[in-house]
Amino acid sequence: METPTYDPPAEPDRTPRANPIVDAPATPAACARDYAAAGPVRAELDKQQRRAA
Repeated sequence: METPTYDPPAEPDRTPRANPIVDAPATPAACARDYAAAGPVRAELDKQQRRAA
């Protein structure tokens, strides 16, 4: 009787990749742009927190 062989699954590619979110410099202009764009998100969070209270 032959012993069965086992081939382990291939290892996933764990090569580090560039991340534009982490690599981008945190400038005051970029922060102001992000804050201005997140108004609807802050409003929705406020609404959800008022409902939960």
